[in-house]
Amino acid sequence: MQAVNLTQIRREYGALSLDEQTLLPCPIEQVRLWLETAVKVEPYDPTAMVLATVDKDTKPDTRVVLLKDIKPAGFVFFTHFLSAKGEQIKNKRAVALNLYWPILARQIRIRGTAKKVSAQESDLYFSSRPYLSQISACASAQSQVIQDRKILEQKVQELQQKYPEGQVKRPKDWGGYLVTPNQIEFWQGRDNRLHDRIMYVRQNNKWKAQRLAP
Repeated sequence: MQAVNLTQIRREYGALSLDEQTLLPCPIEQVRLWLETAVKVEPYDPTAMVLATVDKDTKPDTRVVLLKDIKPAGFVFFTHFLSAKGEQIKNKRAVALNLYWPILARQIRIRGTAKKVSAQESDLYFSSRPYLSQISACASAQSQVIQDRKILEQKVQELQQKYPEGQVKRPKDWGGYLVTPNQIEFWQGRDNRLHDRIMYVRQNNKWKAQRLAP
């Protein structure tokens, strides 16, 4: 089998551009605007974002989570609090997010701090999830070692018998995090690798935008 020549995999990114004069003063609202555009054109998981954390030994870790809300204060996702990422956030609240939309050749990098949302907000979102997703959240001790998949499937069946649809309560170790940003970068891919990069930095509770070299 012939090896793929990775050095020759490339493409041009097209005519979209990024200008300081057209960006919104608030980068959080600019994220919302870009996301609304992505939802219309990206066929798969436009709300997917990479979450980066570090463990107690400062070793980095990443995984894909789903962005579930954009608030004036930041960005919300949900997970198990006792998962690897939950434990890492508990140890060190500094995190990074990355959203990427290939069709638009757009990327957003976010740095900030994460904290749990209120129990009421977690309850409200959990109640909106599909029934089997609720059951799965209850059945899975995320990131823990299990002997095989059958154990997990059996647990799901037991919970389905115990809790009819509409009666599943949110596990206390499952809920949301709000990432409050202190830095947000917007990246627009351009032809010939002369990309546009605009970085917002929070200074004295105000946002300052500046252009970065690609």
